[in-house]
Amino acid sequence: MRQFTAVVNPTAGGSTGAAALLALARLLREAGAELHTEYSRSLAHARELAREAGRRGRVVLAVGGDGIAGATGGALSGTGAILGLVPAGRGNDFARALGLPADPAALARILLHNEPRPVDTIEVESAVHDRAVVLGSVYAGVDALANRHANRSRLLRGSASYYAGGLRAVTGWRAARYRVTVDGEEHTHTGYTVVAANSGYYGSGRVIAPDARVDDGVLEIVMIADAPRRLFFSLMNDLRTGVHVHRPQVRILRGKEIRILADRDVPYGADGEVEAVLPVTLRVLPGALRVLR
Repeated sequence: MRQFTAVVNPTAGGSTGAAALLALARLLREAGAELHTEYSRSLAHARELAREAGRRGRVVLAVGGDGIAGATGGALSGTGAILGLVPAGRGNDFARALGLPADPAALARILLHNEPRPVDTIEVESAVHDRAVVLGSVYAGVDALANRHANRSRLLRGSASYYAGGLRAVTGWRAARYRVTVDGEEHTHTGYTVVAANSGYYGSGRVIAPDARVDDGVLEIVMIADAPRRLFFSLMNDLRTGVHVHRPQVRILRGKEIRILADRDVPYGADGEVEAVLPVTLRVLPGALRVLR
């Protein structure tokens, strides 16, 4: 029987992380599994807890949203340890990409009985920060600003916080000039954002990269060009279903190594957390993480 260590973000989704674990924990223990719970003080602390549990051969459960999923998954990438996700945050986009259920009983069956399957991770290299590894996507532009506003929202939750954050970010945005190098080939781009997607979802269920797969060994690079704000908001509505990819303002590339630069200090984020400003270099790490799904 599996032994689990749950790493909980106690503030995820408006302090619902711990609550989301309660019903699941009862089901796991009733099935005979051992479960130990650790509460993280920060994402750095969550990484430490995940590494230690993984070293002891325990299955690590990331309880929270995309931030803690990316932190723990990144910490376990390349180690052979097993990750399980308990979605309880604002976005839960990587869990959505894996098709994980919200129902505790269905999720417990997956965690208890499914075999781990390999997924890709993303190595993030910046001159400002140490090397990091994340799971879902890295995005550089107006969406990073929008996500920052959403994370700071105290009144709104889930999709509403991202939509309000997007409105605030777009209002003051001016088009950035990017240089995007994909597997050695340079592309110029002027616009709102560049997204390197391992998962098809970001921003609380928005389908940024419909063809992205978590286990195909490549990243989808989605570039949204400059456009009037009215058209941009229409394009943002298209993200609910992914039909934005058919608009002329959207360009999509695929690659394994991507470097993104801009003509000013454009912020970038990863897995729901704003990290730094460009430039940044990204590399896909094929099949580097074992996940229960």
